[in-house]
Amino acid sequence: MIIGTAGHIDHGKTTLVRALTGVDTDRLPEEKARGISIELGYAFLDVPGQPEARVGFIDVPGHERLVHTMLAGATGIDLALLLVAADDGVMPQTREHLAVLSLLGIARGALVITKCDRADAARIAQVQAEVFSLLAPTPLAGTPVFEVSAVSGDGVDALRCWLLQQQAALPGVAQAPAPDAFRLAVDRVFTLGGAGTVATGTVFAGAVRVGDELVLAPAAGSGARLLDDAPRLRVRSLHAQNRQVDQALAGQRCAVALAGIAKEAVQRGQWLCAPALALQTDRLDVRLTLWHDESRALRSGASVHVHIGSAQAMGTVAVLAAADGNAAADQLAPGQSGLVQLVLRTPVGAWAGDRVVLRDAAASRTLAGGVVLDPFAPARYRRTPQRLAELAAAALPEPASRLLAWLDACPLGLDLKRHAAAQASPVPPLPVDVLQAREGSGHWALAARHGQAVEQAVLAGLQAFHASHPEEMGPDAARLRRLAAPRLHEALWRALLDRLRSSGQVQVKGAFVHLPEHGVRLTAVDERLAQKLGPLLDAAGFEGAWVRDLARDMKESEPLTRVTMARLAQGGELHQVVRDLYYPVPTVQRLVALASQVGAQAAEPGQVTAAAFRDATGLGRKRAIQILEYFDRIGLLRRVGDVHKLRADSALLTEPGSAA
Repeated sequence: MIIGTAGHIDHGKTTLVRALTGVDTDRLPEEKARGISIELGYAFLDVPGQPEARVGFIDVPGHERLVHTMLAGATGIDLALLLVAADDGVMPQTREHLAVLSLLGIARGALVITKCDRADAARIAQVQAEVFSLLAPTPLAGTPVFEVSAVSGDGVDALRCWLLQQQAALPGVAQAPAPDAFRLAVDRVFTLGGAGTVATGTVFAGAVRVGDELVLAPAAGSGARLLDDAPRLRVRSLHAQNRQVDQALAGQRCAVALAGIAKEAVQRGQWLCAPALALQTDRLDVRLTLWHDESRALRSGASVHVHIGSAQAMGTVAVLAAADGNAAADQLAPGQSGLVQLVLRTPVGAWAGDRVVLRDAAASRTLAGGVVLDPFAPARYRRTPQRLAELAAAALPEPASRLLAWLDACPLGLDLKRHAAAQASPVPPLPVDVLQAREGSGHWALAARHGQAVEQAVLAGLQAFHASHPEEMGPDAARLRRLAAPRLHEALWRALLDRLRSSGQVQVKGAFVHLPEHGVRLTAVDERLAQKLGPLLDAAGFEGAWVRDLARDMKESEPLTRVTMARLAQGGELHQVVRDLYYPVPTVQRLVALASQVGAQAAEPGQVTAAAFRDATGLGRKRAIQILEYFDRIGLLRRVGDVHKLRADSALLTEPGSAA
């Protein structure tokens, strides 16, 4: 259990922690000289009879200018102790620290009236009544009260006993904590002899073991993205709750020694997380509540300091909808909740469910707090009915129902890899009627009703195409996608087309798609020319044959030859790589085999470069690139930067007469 102290400067936070644990959390010379906490301090209390269990304390500064440090400490605590000195009573930072705790959703805690040796019973009762009034509208209303004097020791044992009872009441750690969900918010970085760079923080979720690989988020660069390419950092050693361990778990204070990275490369505010969920973002959609004690509404366009985890960044507020669902609202009234997008100037690590706190532009007071719904918020169409439906789904408590509702709100499907990273949890099992597609490490899904709608659009598109172009076999798959589902992810499109083909609702011949009842009939002239074309096309080899050259060699008109070859290609008998350049099916199958061989022998399996394919085929660079780009169009390859990668379903191209 992690306990956080909160309260005004000089109200006895550090002194109380020392009385409870015997540890002085003021460690900096400046802290000793000035008698105040400047940085976060940590101490631990052993649990009697449980040698492996320890209660952690985070002692946070109380000075107004150090509230940002308090925010870093308050994030991730299980229980709060709000301290109020009996002689001073409620002070400005008492109110602000209470606002921070409340807006972070911390509902477990206690009120501790300190320095009771300096006040009489009447004064203590007066302070208690004052604080009760302050707590009444917050999640900490009704918390127990302890009257203590750290100097004399009065009340300290009772408070310690209560804290140990709270530790015992916490649910136990899961037997198999998920390493793929590990996240730690870095709040201190230092170098230690023999260990190297050490980052400390509170473990928000999951587990980490010595030898595991982690990623720092955010990484270099801007924008919202998954950090698939971020460097992996090996865990050299671990300390949890101030003890050397082999494994650290959620809820513990943890120090992680990292191999191969300099201290300057790790910053407070970053996260150490499992590679599967590493991300960064500069746009967050959150459900936000404006603090009830604010004097003014929070309006769209307001500049704010955004605190999340141990990070802070400047940002701008865009109110999406008020609590009543009014999407036209551009402000939140004091005490009101609503949907808000935060646009940040610098990227942060953030995941669904994380708590966020806003302070005003001058960082003089705490304004609002809430919970992240989606760390990958869109820059456009952020107030549309579809987007608001997605955010309503994001607010559902159960992962499975949340995912199904989100899929239902997404007519173009959902990137499940991105979704799982944003949710910091694996994808729950999906119903069998949900269309799924995988490509490389990618994973996409389309809800059943949206899949059926796209299928109907495909069939209607084919009906219309056949009616207007009866002489053609049908559109190629890429053209049909533009007609029926231009914004559907390509992997989902191929999966849906394959499902239509498997069910017999469409047929695919060559690169072309058509309804089963539709076909292209060759004329007698076409049949005559086809007999003459065969030997010439076979002789052309990997270079292919141009219409003008074939017409010349056959002593036929070029327009007639062009029409016949187009019909043969529409019927799946030929492949048109570029305009007027044709290949017979057997030649294309040999080229496909060579592309597959190049991909299998590449340093990165599945990668086909123009240079390697050129060398394998003996072609010139221009012709090799033309063929590879054709393979991209018909689904054998996909272009990624300057290389082409084999698709998982590329075996379709090796089937006789098939090109899609």
